[in-house]
Amino acid sequence: MIIDLRSDTVTRPTPGMMEAIMNAKVGDDVYKEDPSVNELEQRVAEFFGTDESLFFPTGSMANQAAIKLHTQPGEQLICDKWAHVYNYEGGGVSFNSGVSCKLIDGTRGMITAAQVAEHINPPDFYHSPLTSLVCLENTTNKGGGACYDFAEIIKIKDVCDANNLGLHLDGARLMNALVATGQNPKDFGNVFDTISLCFSKGLGTPMGTVLTGKSSLMKNAIRIRKILGGGMRQVGYMAAAGIYALDHQVERINDDHKKAREISEALSSLSYIKNVEPTETNIVIFYLGDEISEASFISYLEKNNCRISNMGHGKLRIVTHHDYTSEMHTHLLDLLGNYK
Repeated sequence: MIIDLRSDTVTRPTPGMMEAIMNAKVGDDVYKEDPSVNELEQRVAEFFGTDESLFFPTGSMANQAAIKLHTQPGEQLICDKWAHVYNYEGGGVSFNSGVSCKLIDGTRGMITAAQVAEHINPPDFYHSPLTSLVCLENTTNKGGGACYDFAEIIKIKDVCDANNLGLHLDGARLMNALVATGQNPKDFGNVFDTISLCFSKGLGTPMGTVLTGKSSLMKNAIRIRKILGGGMRQVGYMAAAGIYALDHQVERINDDHKKAREISEALSSLSYIKNVEPTETNIVIFYLGDEISEASFISYLEKNNCRISNMGHGKLRIVTHHDYTSEMHTHLLDLLGNYK
């Protein structure tokens, strides 16, 4: 029994999802003739109340396409210093769009409207890049699955509107945020110009992200996807997995959150743990005591068939998901309690 808690991307399709994949109706999506892809794109647009959607192979490509849709080379976007678009997309912001990032020192990966306003470059000061976009991430990855207060998002939108800035949401784990907070997805669709929703994380599909948003931007999304090499043929097999996930695997995300909270509570009670960050969704971030070797701790877990992530600077991460069973959960809690 391997307990893999490095990420929620390690899941395998459920039997029901495999059946949906095998029975999918497919066509050539480059010609926009794949009925399953078309259905998924329509479902996501209806879910958020947005104009148009487009299926991408990965979340990074969807984010990169959104940034290119919003910006011109030489401009600048604003994001948190821990943002996925800055830290985990291979420098794509500069390579693909010729755009730089102004990093904000937020809280657990979240920034405020006041911080955004403070970091906008004066548009008439031609020595600095023109600020054109704000990117938010919800939930935050390096921030431990933190969820934005929607009232703060509205304030950020007001700042963006006042300064003619676009607003993009990296919603890789947005479904986790919606399940945890009960927020209305249509409110997000109303506020953000573009949203990327990943299906291979909490929703448990093998691949796929849908970018959705305003038609004024999305009309060019398929061209950017083509430029980035994201045109796909009979990809309806994967879109069918996404449709299945929307129908069957949303509410069960609560189970992931419950297990994550229980892990967080268990870690907080252990003497060799220095700190556990607040746990709102399915990500648990914690730090070992100064006297504890990270290498020894991780080796102990691996010898007992458990894998977690080391994010550097003492930050260790556990991510729960639908392949993490109750039996595995009990075993992990025992391992943690028996260390040392």
